[in-house]
Amino acid sequence: MKKLFKTIFGILAGYVIGQQAWVLWNLIKNDPNQTLLERANKAADEVAVKETKRRKAYAMQHVIENGIERISYLPTERKHETPLLFQHGMFHDAWCWHLWQERLAELGWENHAISLPGHGNSPTQRSIQLCTLDYYLNFLRDEVARYKRKPVLLGHSMGGALTQWYLKYVGDDLPAVVLVAPWVSHNALVDGTPRILRLDPALLGWVILSWDASPWIRTPEHTGRLFLGPRAVITPEELHAHLGPESGLVPYQHMPPFWYPAESIITPMLVLAGEQDAVVSVPGLRRTALHYNANFALVEGAGHNLMMDHNWDETAELINIWLTEQNIS
Repeated sequence: MKKLFKTIFGILAGYVIGQQAWVLWNLIKNDPNQTLLERANKAADEVAVKETKRRKAYAMQHVIENGIERISYLPTERKHETPLLFQHGMFHDAWCWHLWQERLAELGWENHAISLPGHGNSPTQRSIQLCTLDYYLNFLRDEVARYKRKPVLLGHSMGGALTQWYLKYVGDDLPAVVLVAPWVSHNALVDGTPRILRLDPALLGWVILSWDASPWIRTPEHTGRLFLGPRAVITPEELHAHLGPESGLVPYQHMPPFWYPAESIITPMLVLAGEQDAVVSVPGLRRTALHYNANFALVEGAGHNLMMDHNWDETAELINIWLTEQNIS
């Protein structure tokens, strides 16, 4: 029996070591500066879906163009020349921003949200297990470049990490950025892993077996625990139905030795934190704001998905006020 246990243990240990070696290899070989020299989008140059819905205060356009889903809200009375661009986080897609998009359009902001490849209605262009932050950054860089006037960039969670990567690797030249419950500036894994494992002790085993991050959201219950506050306006079942698979590589990248935050960022920045966030810590986000010399706001009673919580409209208004204070035209 002991021999059998030793054999099973040896097989399991070999499996885990092999998997982590594969992860390490995929991270070591990635160079964001080199990735940005290449065109990651291999989709056909075509429009697959285009629809427009009109309301009194805005028109909503839904487009899948060149392999990227884009949801745009165009205000009837545009009050600002600078557009807003929303970047979602792990598992999510452009849909997750719809409440904020509607409200900010009513306030006169033209705004757009995209789905990264393999998310929402953007077709998969690379196996999700092989997707990395620098791969995603390539698409975000291309999206920012589409606009005649550079947009304010708002990134949630992993999208907040991508926003930080944009400022470091693409350009510290945006009108402003809003980090919405982002991965912390220095080490996302150290900040988030203990919090997540306390909620889901079995998660690590599931991730090792699956080779991606999908077990994080394996049921509506697990989804709700991670992302939603107790008074969220979206149910765990509704949110779970909109989520999709995600790479297990990306959390490893936003930490040393693969990532060190940029110093002396000049782009105006607002960091938003949820008081009851289960994914990132409030102290970690305070340190992030301090590092970037950013403004910081704590959203009372909110979970990780601030744009879906009970006070989503108040938070949207906070963003509107802050952007106005930055003299964003």
